[in-house]
Order: sequence, then structure tokens, then C-alpha cells
Amino acid sequence: MAARAHRTETVENVKAPPTTSDEPPAPARLTVQRGLFFGPSALVPEDLYSVVTRGGARRERHRVVLDPHSAVGTNTYWGRFHATYWKRWTAVGEVEVTARVGGTGRVRLMASDANKVSRIVAAEDVHDADGLTVRLVGRIDRFVDGGGLWLELTTESAPMTVDDVRWSVSAPRPPRPTSVVICTYNRVDDCLNTLAAVADDPGAGEVVESVVVVDQGSDPLESRPRFAAVGERLGPRLRYVRQPNLGGAGGFTRGLYDATAGDPADDRDVLFMDDDVLLEPEILIRLTAFATCTTHPMLVGGQMLNLLHPAHLHISAEYAEPELLRVGRAVPGALQEAYLLGHDDRDLPTVQDQRIDTEYNGWWACLIPAAVVRAIGYPLPLFFQWDDIEFGYRARAHGIPTVALPGAGVWHADFGWKDWDEWHRYFNMRNGLITAALHTPFSTKRIGRTLGALLGQYLVAMQYGLAATLIQAVDDFLEGPAVLADGSAAAAAEIRRIRAAYPETVMRPVASVGGDFREMQVVRAPNEPGHEVLTWLKRVAYHLTDRAVHPTGMVVAGDAHWWHVSLFRRAVVTDMSEQGLRVRTRDRARALTLAKRGARSLARLATDGPTAAAQYRAEMGTLTSRENWARLYGLDG
Repeated sequence: MAARAHRTETVENVKAPPTTSDEPPAPARLTVQRGLFFGPSALVPEDLYSVVTRGGARRERHRVVLDPHSAVGTNTYWGRFHATYWKRWTAVGEVEVTARVGGTGRVRLMASDANKVSRIVAAEDVHDADGLTVRLVGRIDRFVDGGGLWLELTTESAPMTVDDVRWSVSAPRPPRPTSVVICTYNRVDDCLNTLAAVADDPGAGEVVESVVVVDQGSDPLESRPRFAAVGERLGPRLRYVRQPNLGGAGGFTRGLYDATAGDPADDRDVLFMDDDVLLEPEILIRLTAFATCTTHPMLVGGQMLNLLHPAHLHISAEYAEPELLRVGRAVPGALQEAYLLGHDDRDLPTVQDQRIDTEYNGWWACLIPAAVVRAIGYPLPLFFQWDDIEFGYRARAHGIPTVALPGAGVWHADFGWKDWDEWHRYFNMRNGLITAALHTPFSTKRIGRTLGALLGQYLVAMQYGLAATLIQAVDDFLEGPAVLADGSAAAAAEIRRIRAAYPETVMRPVASVGGDFREMQVVRAPNEPGHEVLTWLKRVAYHLTDRAVHPTGMVVAGDAHWWHVSLFRRAVVTDMSEQGLRVRTRDRARALTLAKRGARSLARLATDGPTAAAQYRAEMGTLTSRENWARLYGLDG
């Protein structure tokens, strides 16, 4: 592709579109979150929303009924108003909480600081109320470093009912029209569940202008009767797009492409949403409201909660190290795999009082303002893996921050239960190299050391298919930007073909492995090696001389470290999903062939890597242009 100038703007030039005479006036109050006492499904703990701290109470979605001598608090993941993030990223000065109350009791508005020390902000007693509207106001003042707001509801000798709780602010401008974009590939039931969650919650669904489904699969949503039923409930707001599979990057970018198709005054912001999440529709209200109130356009991300373990937060703020091919690194002070129903050493709830700023946000849920796209371009056609990270770091380079907003999350498949030895590992490595080329000094020495260590570990651990995956990723990166010419669709097919030659890349049912049960005894891992390099050299010597500490045996998923599996001649390893097994068998000839190929590829990286990196940087404007995506979508005619 020919090099092309790429327009850059700092955040000072990326202003919210001005209000015109055709726009409606800003609402007197903007609802920024609702007070929910129960989740969208019985599969998630209600204590993530509200906690009965004394007595008894019946918690419903929008209402709670307290028995006499009871207390309910909302100092929880979904119940808090995370004031510190509003203090940092908006100019909003106060938040008003309204609630409809019946019966007798007390409603308190509480606050905390960065050290979790609580204080009472406002309170109101009600006596024999019948649908009384209680209004409490909290200033967003002492929250720079941390802290939040929440409600405490108490009764003495009589019951009390509280419902229709709303947190609202004075909006600085009218909300931007927003489209929810869901990219899906052969996850029909999951996607339909996500659509139904939006359709069945009018209060949340009404804050978005449209819901766009980009279907890239061979099993289309439109073939299901349920799709028509959901479509009837969403009405004209639903738009369904079929296109060839261009991965998550191609699916999500299609939403951005269509939302910024005309005059900037007609642009729509876009909220990306994964298809396979358990959706809390409340996230639509919270992300769009926060985006409306930020002082400058920014990426507003939702957090990830673990689907298999729904009380656990994956990570609250993260960064990447592209030259080391590492993602999902916890920013110091961030919560990581945190149990949100637990307590700290002071017996205080595990909540996010301290504000921790993230460097990017995953696209399981992320709102991207149209103004950001106009300033920095569209995502790279990376297929998937690192597309969200690269876009976040590109935004940072233009002075546009990202927030990972607490209290706004989706339940997504646990990363810890996904096996690393899969075909998508190719994209993780290749796209990590591309991101390093664009956003780091691209030290070939540092990158080569990282890749060499990984290759050596894969070979001694008998992960020959994963070693071949790494080599292919390096070779394709060195091809330069041309490897992205088709949106990486060919690369996705090719890596599957390559890996099919390696039997250990396939998960097998437990019953199919067979063998004498005495050869299938679990062998637990010893302590970690004191010196990794010396341990690795010793394992290489074992392989070269065909020695093994254990001829065969089983290795549990948590023990499948290279320094342990390399002690076996044949290792039956539990897949990280724990749904089956992988059989790794030593093959010295194959290991030597891959080692030689890998050495050549890494030598090429050392000599040709800087040139390839310069080519990616030169083509950045073209790769992320509207014209390039129009070509990929077949819309350039």
C-alpha cells in the first residue's frame, strides 16, 4: 500500500460537537445509574447489588422491602456511585439520589474516601410514608484520590419499602446518539441472549439509538425464530448486517464505519459489546451517561467480571508490554481476580475506593465516541487480539485517555479457563509485534529474547504446534503491512491448517485417551526452578539424550509449567477448560526441525525487524483509513 498522511489531533482539538439550534436542550437531570437491588439473573449473586447487613429483606430488581429492625446497604460493586471517577474525568459538581419510599425508616447517603473511611453525607427519616419521594444530594468534592457514594437503608419497629432509586446529575450537554454494536460469529444463542437482555429492559435500551448486530458466521442469527421475536421487541432500532468473517476487529469496525458515514454532525458514538457475555443492561445507562459528562471525548470502558465465577472481577485497570508480548498487566493498586464479596484485613468490603487509571480497555464492553474516530482513525485490521489494545494506545498517543468505569461490567468467559495452546495464539503474538512496532522503540534485542525464551519453553514442553505458531507469527510480521491486506482472513485459515499437523494441539475427551490407569497417575509439579536458564539447559540435555524422569503420567492444568512437563516422555495434560485432555509426546526430530526454523526466523527478526516496523508505521494512516475498510467490506464500489 502507498504511504498516506495520517491526521493527528491532540485531545484539546477533539471537542464534543457543539449544540446547534436543531438539537434538543440538555435535560434538567440526566440519570447516570439506577439503584438495583438484584441482578439480571439468578446466576449472579445479589450481594453484588445490595447487602442485608441486619435483619431480613426481600430484594427485587428495582425494589427492596425491609423487615422491621433491618438494614440494607448498597456499598457494593453495582450499588456504589463511583464518585472518584466522576471527580477526575467530569466537571459535574453534585449528584442527586431520588427514591420512592413507603413505610417507616431512614435513608442515608454515605460516602467514603480513598482509604475506605466512611461518612454520612445526607439523611432523611420517613414516617408512615406512602410513595414519598426522598431526595438526597451529595457533592462530588472530596474524591480526587478515591471514594464513592452509596445508600444505607434502616428500619426499627416497622417495615419500609424503597424502589425506583435513581442517581442523576445536571448534564453539561445533550447525550450523544449511541449505537450498540455486537459482533458475532456462530454464537447464536449467546448473541440472542444479549439482544434479549437489551430488549427486555426498556429503561436501559432507550438510552441507545440503535442496536447493530454484525454477523460474520456461517450459522446466521436470522435463521432462528427467536431472532424475529427479539427483533419485534427492539423494533426499528435493530439493524442486522451480514458480512464475511473479518474477526472481532472487522465486526466492531463495521459499526464504527457506519456510525461515522456522513457529516460529523450526524455521527453516532458506538458502544462495543461482545456477543458471549451475560449482560447487565444497566451498563448501557452508565457508560453513555459518563461519556456525556466527560470534559473531553474519551474511551469509556466497562469492566470484565468472570462468567464462571461471577463474584470475581478480572482486573480493574491494566496495561500492556508489547515488546514482551504481555497483556492484562495490573496497574499498581488495581484489583485483579478480586473476590468482590470478600473483605479486607480491616473487615471492610472489597470495593474500588482508590481510583486507579487504566491504559486501555478490552472490547467486551467499550464506548468509543465518534470524535475519537475522526481524530485517530479506525482500528487496525488485525482480525482479533491486540486490536483493542492498539487502539487504546493510539488514543493515548493523541492525548485521549481511557477509563475502566467501576460499577459498569459484563460477565465474560474467564480468561483463566481458556487454554493458551489455541490457534488464536498466532494473532496474540503477531499482533503484539505489530503493536510494538507502532507504539514502542521496537528493541529487537528485547523482543528476540522474549520470543527465544518462549520458543525454547514450548519445545521442551512438547508443545510443537505452539512453537510452529510462534514461528509463523514472526514470519508473517516480517512480511510487513501486506499481511493485513485481506483483514487477516487468510492468516486465520492458514494457522489452523498448520496446527492441524500437531496432535497435542487438540483437546481429547478423557475416555478417548486410554492406557493403563497406572500410567495415568497424577504427578504434581515440584517447586519452581531457582535458575530458569540452567533448568532449561538441563531439560534440553534430557531431550537430546532421550532421558525422562517420568516415562508417562498425568499433569493437572495448574501444574503444566514447561519445567515440569519437560520431565516426561509422554504427558497427559489437562486442558485449562478442564473439559478434556491433551497428550504431549516427545519427538526429538520434530523439536530439532522447529528449533532450526525458529532460529532462522529470530535471526531475520534481528536484521529485518526494524525495517518491517518502519513499514507498519509508514502505512498506519492507510491501514486505519475509511477507504481501506471500505475496500475490505466490498463497499468501495
